[in-house]
Parts: sequence; C-alpha cells; structure tokens
Amino acid sequence: MRIFDSLLISLAISAASLLNLTSPCQSAEPEAAAIDRVVENAMKAWQVPGVVLVVVHKDRVLVLKGYGVKRLGDPTPMSPDTLVPLASCTKAFTATLAGMLVDDGVLRWDDLVQRHLPRFRLSDPNADALVSLRDLLAHRTGVKGHDLLWYHAPWSIDETIARVEHLPLEYPFRGGFDYSSIMYMAAGRVISAATDKPWERLVRDRITRPLGMKSVHFTTTTIPRDADRATGHIRRANGRIETLPEYAMVEPNPAGSMHVTARDLAAWLKFQLAGGVVNKRRLISEASLKETRTPQTIIRLEGLAKRMNPETRSLSYGLGWIVYDHRGKLVLAHGGVMDGFRTQITLLPEEGLGFALLNNLHETRMNQAIANSLIDFCCDLPPRDWNAHFQAVVKEEEAEKTAERKSRALHRQPGVKPSLPLAAYTGEYSHPAYGTATIKEAKGKLQVKWSSFQAPLEHWQRDEFRVSDGFLADRFIDFAVTPQQSVAGMRFLDQSFEKK
Repeated sequence: MRIFDSLLISLAISAASLLNLTSPCQSAEPEAAAIDRVVENAMKAWQVPGVVLVVVHKDRVLVLKGYGVKRLGDPTPMSPDTLVPLASCTKAFTATLAGMLVDDGVLRWDDLVQRHLPRFRLSDPNADALVSLRDLLAHRTGVKGHDLLWYHAPWSIDETIARVEHLPLEYPFRGGFDYSSIMYMAAGRVISAATDKPWERLVRDRITRPLGMKSVHFTTTTIPRDADRATGHIRRANGRIETLPEYAMVEPNPAGSMHVTARDLAAWLKFQLAGGVVNKRRLISEASLKETRTPQTIIRLEGLAKRMNPETRSLSYGLGWIVYDHRGKLVLAHGGVMDGFRTQITLLPEEGLGFALLNNLHETRMNQAIANSLIDFCCDLPPRDWNAHFQAVVKEEEAEKTAERKSRALHRQPGVKPSLPLAAYTGEYSHPAYGTATIKEAKGKLQVKWSSFQAPLEHWQRDEFRVSDGFLADRFIDFAVTPQQSVAGMRFLDQSFEKK
C-alpha cells in the first residue's frame, strides 16, 4: 500500500465512451446502458476486478450499481452493499465534523493545536507556537507525509503523533503544500479533546446516523466475518493481478479508517450537494461548509500534478477536499488508497452533481478516468479519451522509475567490497522519530528489521546495501563508517539513524 502525495494530487478523472449519454444537468437522465459501457470498458482497460459506482444529481440517485467481482476467481459480484475501505476520503468527514463543532462554538478553525493538545509539538519553534487546527486540515504545517510512521506501524496513533516533534520541516511553516495523514490524526485528537468524546462516536452521532448511513465501520475489528466485503488486489511487476491481505485497522483513524458501502455514500453525496441539509434539517452551517470548500493551500501545477490535471488552471487544498477547476467547472474531490483498493469522491456543487467510485485494485487510475468522463459528459464538455491519457501518465511514471534504476545501476561499483566484515554492521540504530532499526546477519547476509517490516539486504557497493525483497524493496541503506573503521550510523528511509 502506498498512500502517498501523488495519489491525492491526482484527482482529475475519465473515459471517453460517455458520448451517448444525455446530461442529468439538463432535463433527461443518463442512459444506464451507456454508463455500463463506460465502466466495463474502463475495467477492461485497467484490469480492475470490481467496481461500484454512485452518481447523484441534486437529491436523486441516478446510478447505484456494482460491476465485476469482489474477488478474482469467485463469481460473487460487487454490489451497492459491498463494504470497501474509504481510505483518505475519510478526511472530508473529519473536516465536516470540525465545521459542526465550529458552529457549536466548541472549536474555531484557527484554534492553536496546543490549546487542546498540549503535548503536540513541531520541531520548528515558530511553527510549534502558531500551528492551528486549520493548518492541520489544510496540509500546510511544513511536515511532509512520513506515511511509514503510521502504515502497518506496531505503535499507536498517539505514539505516531508524538513522534512528529522530531521531524524537520520540509518547507517554511504555511509556505507550501505537503499531504500528511498524520496531521489529520492529530486533528481528530483535537476534536476528541475539545468534546471529551471519541472522534468515531462524534462522526456517527453527528453525520452517519442522521444521514442514514447504516453500514459504516471505523475499524476492521468491528466488521462481522460474514459481512458483504470485497477483497483487495494488486498488479505485480509481471502484470499479474493478485489478491492482497486485508489492512488491519484496530484503531479508529480520522485520516482514513472508515469502511462504507456505495449505498451509504449516496447519502453522503446528497448531503454535500444539499449544502449540509438532510431531511430539511441543517447539520452544518453554510459558512462552515463553505470553509471546507475554500482553497486554503495552493498545490503547484507542475510535474505529476500538472500531468494528472491537464484541463486545470488552479489546484488547491481546502479542508478535507481538493478544490480545482476542470474545463471551467468548479470541482471538489478526494481520493483514497488502501491495500488493494482505490476510492474517489467527486462533487460539482454548482451543477448539483456527485460521483463516488470504489474499486478493488490497488493504486489504479481508473477511478480518475471514469470520473473525468462523467464530468465532461454531464456538463456538455468536449469528449476526451481519459483512459488513454491516464495510461500515458502511468507509462511515463514507470519510464521515469526505470530510468532512475538504470542510472543507479550504471553508476554502481559492485566490485568495491564493504569496508568491514558484515558482523560490524549489525546492531541497533536509532532515530528520534523513526525509532529503532535492527541489522542482523544470517547465513552470510544482512537483514533489516524496522517497524513491522523485515527484509533481506544485498550488497550494492562500498558500504551501501539494497533491500532486495518485501514492501521496502529497492530502498537503500548506506552505512557511515568512521576513519577508525567503526560504524557510526546509517542512512535509511531518507533518515539518519545513529548506531546505539
């Protein structure tokens, strides 16, 4: 699983077969057979086992349908009642809940975090003194993602948050965008501290229950064994699609632990399109809802962000939503990736239009391809083959990675042996935020153990070793050997560890 920054910046979406539809933004409703062709063609193009699609126009659910299967090799179909991890699309629920508490006077967007979480710290003194709830929700603290501090971590969310004070800022405080799920975990703790109630209970009481979302789970431990669930899949380097084990979530996580059905998401879309009203009852003020949709942090349109959004002039992060224009239309969107799954939610509030796409293939761009096509058709925009566009982007990314590997291999000096016997590199290495990594020797090879990961190492050159297998494969460890021929530390995961 890799829920990293590029996945959330890449929120434009597509597939050009929607040409025969009639726009729901006009008088008629879309033709079901045409939508079926779009989804089925996209599934084939991206080799996705199963998809659930929700299309809402104002207060009407136009499409609520499953396609394909929950698990390869099993004919059981995906359905509107199949549970799927919402992943980072959970963040919009956390930001919306914060807005409700702002309405109550319990919180303010610009409350200092330390007012509610005195132990929360940032390494930069100025940032530490000024960081607010808004900063956490808008990804502008200056701390980059550091996803490995929570992904499959054997420690708690509170421990992850506590480690933030040892992380340097990547750019000046409030000086740029760097997506961080950890900051949403901290925002959830701010909410809990201000109300003396768990985040998940508040989401249920204030949002999911009033909306009639009946199948929401906040951890994997509460999901019944016989529940209607999809299995995650991944495309391996050889092109083969394989199943992935479930990502266990034992703690409710404000950044991404919600599990929902498409039927539930239909209610969420209608609520958002109705401006925060359900059954004539307002759950969040217009002002607070608008604040979540207001650009807070600019995302520079360059590199991957530009390639993923070729029809966009302005890209920003609001509070739980990415805010951008697509061919002149205002769009709010967010994506999510969890082991074996990809989710995406897209709103066009001025058009009264919303989509939710849930699928069971890891990191696929298919969701983006289908959704961009839906936007183009429903808003009567010129068609574009978005499947082809995003497949070209993926190929370009893969080519860049291949070129990087080839360049590294070209400059490799495998004949240069390690400075010391392998036993000299063994031991424990520590980092104030990343904790302890252990290097062991077994059968003439070194191994690394860190967090919940354990992997073999192969000698690369000099005192540099490569992780040769597992989730951390192709990462490098560069040991620092002193003039006295002892090991002082190592560079691993872009962090400097000191030998104990």
